[in-house]
Amino acid sequence: MNKYLKIVALLMVGVLVSCNKSTVKQLTVKVENNQDFSRNEIVEISYKKLSELLKNTYQENIKVKKDGSQEYLLTQWIDIDSDGTTDALLFQAEVGGNSSAKYVVLVDSLHPVKETKSITFSRLVPERTDDYAWENDKVAFRTYGPEAQRRIEENEYGGTLSSGIDLWLKRVEYSIIDKWYAKNLETKGYYHIDHGEGYDPYHVGKSRGTGGLGIWENDSLYVSKNFIASRTIATGPLRTIFELEYAPWSDYKVKETKRISLDIGSNFSKFEIKLNTEKEVPNYTIGITKHDGKGEVKLNQQEGWFRHWEPINDAYVGEGIIIEPNKVQKAFNHQSQTPDQSQVLLVTKPQETLTYYAGFGWTKSGQVTTLEDWDKMLERQVKIVENPLKISIVKDK
Repeated sequence: MNKYLKIVALLMVGVLVSCNKSTVKQLTVKVENNQDFSRNEIVEISYKKLSELLKNTYQENIKVKKDGSQEYLLTQWIDIDSDGTTDALLFQAEVGGNSSAKYVVLVDSLHPVKETKSITFSRLVPERTDDYAWENDKVAFRTYGPEAQRRIEENEYGGTLSSGIDLWLKRVEYSIIDKWYAKNLETKGYYHIDHGEGYDPYHVGKSRGTGGLGIWENDSLYVSKNFIASRTIATGPLRTIFELEYAPWSDYKVKETKRISLDIGSNFSKFEIKLNTEKEVPNYTIGITKHDGKGEVKLNQQEGWFRHWEPINDAYVGEGIIIEPNKVQKAFNHQSQTPDQSQVLLVTKPQETLTYYAGFGWTKSGQVTTLEDWDKMLERQVKIVENPLKISIVKDK
């Protein structure tokens, strides 16, 4: 009898231990949109909020689906601060105007997520000197590194001296960076010709391109040289993040580290720039090049968006900057006789971290067709930035 009781007791202990393990089977995530237009954006759930769900499984077994749907969505785990520990889970939420949507996060090790060709991507490109390029399903960008600078300074072929931001005009949703650079090795200048996917007709030179930084003083713009180091933080289906570091520049010895991120579905890169100086600076100034001056400029300082719309070859490109209005001291349409120095300039208050969005739309991509379309996209992006989707989590048993 004692032996029988011991066995029962052991079984009961086993049951209790099993019950003490995580009993959370899923979480319901409510996503709310307080704007009057539909939104399809990346949302984050902190790792901590998913800890119970993760107790008895691996990250790759966590799936997300819209409530009522059987199809799993793309997800991405991300280490935001690069400390080796996962910080958040990303997924793309679609929410109607002035409404909410529910998503279910659950454990499923058996059913895979449907693959897609539309991704965010970024990398250093040593095969083309040392560009750093980034893209999503809508847009692509690049800027230039130390080897490109060295070649200019030592009079070698193939260099570029610029800390401006270049635009690659693409009209396909899949990644083109690797392909275009590979083809350019085979045929010099390949990506300057449109082969059906888009091309790079955009000239940066010594300008700021779209979103480059400087200091405006004595009617001149002082800028850094090329980045000296790069670090890829995340690439994935939903968001890419990287950092660029610059050698101290100007008489103020500005130490600059750019953190740039780009989400799937967005025409705008997010710039978060850490800035330190040896002495107080008068401002930090963001620029958009005007090329040959044939474009149209609008400075909406009240709402915090600034744009240029210009013809490039047989189509039009709209470039824009979005920033908190209270960060801007003044904005003006600067005209210069010096090549690459006619620019839209946003003079911002000195600050240790400067955050803004820079992006573009190309009429051949189908994302915009008119100047009015581009203005509406900028106005909408301002509302998106000012009114992030609200996330709340309900624990289900």
